Amino acid sequence: VHEAYLKLSNAESLDLQDRQHFFAVAAQAMRRILIDHARGKNRLKRGGDHARFEFDADGLATTDPDLDLIALDEALERLADQSPRRARVVELRYFAGLTIEETAEVLEVSVDTVKADWRLAKLWLRAEISGR
Repeated sequence: VHEAYLKLSNAESLDLQDRQHFFAVAAQAMRRILIDHARGKNRLKRGGDHARFEFDADGLATTDPDLDLIALDEALERLADQSPRRARVVELRYFAGLTIEETAEVLEVSVDTVKADWRLAKLWLRAEISGR
């Protein structure tokens, strides 16, 4: 979180338009920081090898050492090609830690829409990452 704050506060060209834009940018920053960190940890010179991915059912960020953020990032990119809103739901819920209600407010959709997108995105990501 500190690194994301520093990254966002040092971005001189960052023109945040509203609360929704802030959360979208913050979620992207957290995602990039976590993915970069995971890539650094997985470099061969540091002990390499990707760990198995277990998607947290509650959607909250986890410190699970088995979490393969690189696999999640790649699958999330593929999900964004098919369903950009579902990918944004995952970013906001997982990387920014927003609740269902907060995510609905940021995306300007109903709570039921976010619940459905979240449920379907988790299923799709599990299947995609496990190779099914």
